[in-house]
Parts: sequence; structure tokens; C-alpha cells
Amino acid sequence: MRKIGLIGGMSFESTAVYYRLINEMVRERLGGFASADLLLHSVNFAEIVDMQKAGRWDLAAEHLAKSAHGLRAAGAECILICTNTMHLVAPEVQAAVDVPLIHVIDETARALTSKGLNRPLLLATRYTMEHGFYTERMKMLGIDVMVPDADDRTDIHNIIFNELCAGTVLETSRTRAIAMIEKAKAERADSIILGCTEICLLLDPSGLPLPGVDSTAIHATAAVDFALGQSPAKQAAA
Repeated sequence: MRKIGLIGGMSFESTAVYYRLINEMVRERLGGFASADLLLHSVNFAEIVDMQKAGRWDLAAEHLAKSAHGLRAAGAECILICTNTMHLVAPEVQAAVDVPLIHVIDETARALTSKGLNRPLLLATRYTMEHGFYTERMKMLGIDVMVPDADDRTDIHNIIFNELCAGTVLETSRTRAIAMIEKAKAERADSIILGCTEICLLLDPSGLPLPGVDSTAIHATAAVDFALGQSPAKQAAA
């Protein structure tokens, strides 16, 4: 089993989901008391949020690259950034290590393509929806991503940061998110990307008005595939 390195804590709510899913899958595949060989560096999310709000992605890149370097020095054989938003600095993180960065966007695109889906609505943080790094990389992979309108982007961003990152799941917010999906369906979206690692706490991808893919579960599965030698991980493009 190869050792997995997780950069987590952004937020710790979703990192806990990664830890549980990875270990559950290893146990299911290997049986008995098997669990994952992994390392976790959980950063202080407050510091990362301050960098995001200030637009200091350069500092965030340095912070996560240092984390990745530490995980590699401790023996990690792959790296995962356990958040979609911080894949904005994935090239810098990959450059800091000589092992694969398993990229959440690439893995999510692969999952969509395998289902014959190519026009998904992206539900995510404002940074992920508006900074271009996500939609542009998806486009390179043959996926035409839709994003919600301005009001809906504000609402889903606030749901993520004010509720889900604090461990709060409200039925009113679930209803609001489903209304966004219904609107996208009317605009010919063919699927939904749960494109923030906390959204799996709010929405079940199997119970939505459109087919849903959960980036957290997809990313965790890719880590287990790599660790057990069942799928080659590709290094992120610079």
C-alpha cells in the first residue's frame, strides 16, 4: 500500500469526510481490519480564509506548498489538497514535490465523462465558480461547466462558509440549492458537480433533479485507487 498525503483542514468538516471515506474504502477492498496508510497535515483554516479574502493566493500557494513538502518528507507517495477552492494553487503545490498531486478537477471530469455527461452546473465557493481555474481546466478536458447566476453564487458561497464549514446543515439551504439545480435543468444542464468538499454534507448526489457527482467521494476514491495500485495518478499540469 502506498502512503497517501492529505492537506486538510479547509475545512476540517470535509477533511473528516475524506478520512472516513478513504479508510472505509480500504477496509472494503482489503477486508478485515485494513485501513489506509496516510499522513494528514491539517492547516489552520482561519489563516487560509484571510489569504483568500485578501486575494493573497501567492501566500496561500506558499503555505500549501510547504505543507506538501512536509508530507513528502514524511514519506507521502501522493498528495491531495482536500478542498476544491485551493486547487487554484495546485500548480505551485505540485511543483513543491516529486510525487503526483491527485487533482480533484481531473478526477471529477473523468467521472462525468464516464457517465456521458458534459454540461454540469458547478456548485462551489465563489472563488471556485468565478476565478476561472476550474471552468478552464474542465473545458480542456471536454466539459462545458455552467455556473449559477450572481445571486445564486452569493447564496451558495454563504451557505458553504457560514453554515457547512461550521458543521451546520439547514433544510432551508438544501431547498435553496435544489432550486438552483431546477433552474439549471431548465437551462439544459445535464448534471451537477458538488464542487465544494463540504456540499456533500448538504446534498445527496443520488437524490437530485439531475445526476450528481460528489467531488469529495471522487477524490477520495482516486486516492485509494492510487494507494492500492489500481489506477495511475497523473501529475497536475503546470
